Amino acid sequence: MNHTQSHPIDPQQEDSIDIIALLKKCWLQRKFILKSTALFFSIGLFVALMSQNYFSTSTTIVPVTSKSGVGGNLGGLASLAGINLGGSGSAGGEISPELYPEIVSSIPFKLELLDTPLRIAGLDSLVTYKDYYENYYSPGFLSQLKKYTLGLPGIIIGALKSDAPNTPSTSNSAILSLTEEEASLIKQLEEQIQLNVNDKEGFVSLTATLPEAEASAQLALKAQNLLQRYALQFKTQKSIEQLQYIEERFAEKEKEFNAKKMKYAAFQDTNRGINTALAQSRLLQLQAEYDIAFTVYTELAKQLETQRLQVKKDTPIFTILKPVSIPKEKAGPKKKLILVIYTFLGLVLSIGYVLAKDFLKDVKQDWDNA
Repeated sequence: MNHTQSHPIDPQQEDSIDIIALLKKCWLQRKFILKSTALFFSIGLFVALMSQNYFSTSTTIVPVTSKSGVGGNLGGLASLAGINLGGSGSAGGEISPELYPEIVSSIPFKLELLDTPLRIAGLDSLVTYKDYYENYYSPGFLSQLKKYTLGLPGIIIGALKSDAPNTPSTSNSAILSLTEEEASLIKQLEEQIQLNVNDKEGFVSLTATLPEAEASAQLALKAQNLLQRYALQFKTQKSIEQLQYIEERFAEKEKEFNAKKMKYAAFQDTNRGINTALAQSRLLQLQAEYDIAFTVYTELAKQLETQRLQVKKDTPIFTILKPVSIPKEKAGPKKKLILVIYTFLGLVLSIGYVLAKDFLKDVKQDWDNA
């Protein structure tokens, strides 16, 4: 009796057979795959050609503040004059990196950017950012298509909201109230202004992106100046307020001291040679008032000079590593990359459909037979 002995199939051989079967299936459907890939290539070409150009301008700044006190020879000379300049534990030090994103994301910062004057090609005079996007800017075809297709629900909702009655405005000037146009422009600014804080190296990069090359540089420069001003104001606000307070008190005490001094000198001039006890008592009283006024006056003078030095020490110095310049080449769209992405996407989707078609057909038959 002959016994038929079955040989187990090698898993590696089975995998190779499956791969060959899949490749054969793709080869048989090569026309469909090529047509689908060509279709996606055409869509990518259309998107690349119709996408609006944009330009990016970046600047890099390094904020530096004094970490130590006003030491060295200046501190030694000041100590001889009785002025305490303080040590390294004063209010100096680096600006926190977390401050810059907070500034850029703040509403007052963005509202000031809306008033940035821009030079636009084809216009004789400068226009503000707000005026440009409300009256002159013309979005590309794809932006309009996206707006009235994918963005159509948002347009309908916005129209319904505009019909609602407006809420009464508050009289409190400390509360910001934005119009719908300002809110929309601010949302757009969030996409056009990018901030990168490098904690390790200690620098801040700011990038502005606009459809116009020179306008992008002007917006970046305005954002840079605003960032410096806001950071400067935040860093020195406390010491400046204290300086103003001391200056006011110093002016008051200086006036009071001069009055005491003149009164004391006038009494001495009019009472020369008079040695009565009453005159001597009055003279001692005026001298005591003068001494007290002089002590307060000199102490405030010391505090005033100390605080002035403190304000200078707290004032950050911004070093511009990369100044703002008008870009010569557009930053986007990257047309070659768009073509590659769409072509690859068409190839992958068509192959995936070919491989999954039979599987989906079997699933449908099992579903119908169940």
